Amino acid sequence: MAKHDKDTNDKSGKKVRVSLRRNRGKPARAKDWTRIHRDDEDRAADAILDENVISKGAMSRKRTIIENDPKDQDLSKGVVIAMRGLIAEVDDGERVWPCTVRRVLRTRLIKERQPVTVGDRVLFSIEADQEAVTNEGVIEQVEPRKGMLKRVSGKRVHAIVANVDQVIVVTSAVQPSPKPHLIDRYIVAAHAGDITPVICCNKIDLDEDDEAKNMLTLYEGLGYQTLTTSTITGHGVDQLREIFRDKTSAVAGQSGVGKSSLLNALDPSLNLRTAEVADDTNKGRHATTTAMLYKLPFGGFVVDTPGVRSFDLSAIPLNEIEMHFVEFAEHVPNCKFADCTHRHEIKCAVMQAVKDGAISEMRYESYCRMFEEQID
Repeated sequence: MAKHDKDTNDKSGKKVRVSLRRNRGKPARAKDWTRIHRDDEDRAADAILDENVISKGAMSRKRTIIENDPKDQDLSKGVVIAMRGLIAEVDDGERVWPCTVRRVLRTRLIKERQPVTVGDRVLFSIEADQEAVTNEGVIEQVEPRKGMLKRVSGKRVHAIVANVDQVIVVTSAVQPSPKPHLIDRYIVAAHAGDITPVICCNKIDLDEDDEAKNMLTLYEGLGYQTLTTSTITGHGVDQLREIFRDKTSAVAGQSGVGKSSLLNALDPSLNLRTAEVADDTNKGRHATTTAMLYKLPFGGFVVDTPGVRSFDLSAIPLNEIEMHFVEFAEHVPNCKFADCTHRHEIKCAVMQAVKDGAISEMRYESYCRMFEEQID
């Protein structure tokens, strides 16, 4: 295992003020004042002087840590290809190192559910165990991220993947049925993370009534790239390969839509585990349990992410949701009120556009659901 942290005691680094963990609420008032007063008036007076009934302010919820300059250390560069609990697997181009995260780094990124995620470019040191065998790394610094897909888990932001160019949002024609609202959530998350969304409808060989194709027509009209695929017939696999080529992509979507099967069709050597949809619930089983970064033989990288059935977007400010619905943009300036929420206000240009058929009712309902879930 890695050696104990020494960086907090190293006076050669620079001092940095960081937030404390928010695990302290307001201090409780002392109780039984009447009994204390009757027993000893002096004790009661002392208790009043000693009691602090005001919780610490934001500025006082800090502590000082010593942060070393990476330039002064002999560090290696690598990319995080997987997270296994608290251990990050880092590929330096020659081998994969199991790495822990320096405590000072975890402290600095305390608002994140995980300070390191798949796709992160990191600097790490190599440390020896008690037998002086260099078998483990310690991540010292995470380079600035771009192209990040994130959601909220509990009360913390969970970065699912970082440094990707595009996210392939995979749905399926049937088994399980497509969820347009979940697709919209991924699109909003992609916009917020500066990632290009691509919508892929898999199992198109089962789309007997063309319902899935009609759904994709809506998104094509909004300017999004879409495609249909089938791992049974091979339909669309070549087109998907060209979309992946020479780019870093993330594959996302609900469980059971065939994300891992599509990646196996693109590169059989991946041999990713797949799972069938449950017959009784028509819901997918989790085949992928952790995000993993793979290098593609035809150029580019791909991250296979675990399937989800919901996607919490509460990290996105309430007043910014509208900007991620591209069809709203031309109508928002025409609303009577500058702070219009487009839900109940009079002379709302967005609501009028829905009535006129210029904005899809399905997309508008998605917007309303996202907005209302944020304020609940």
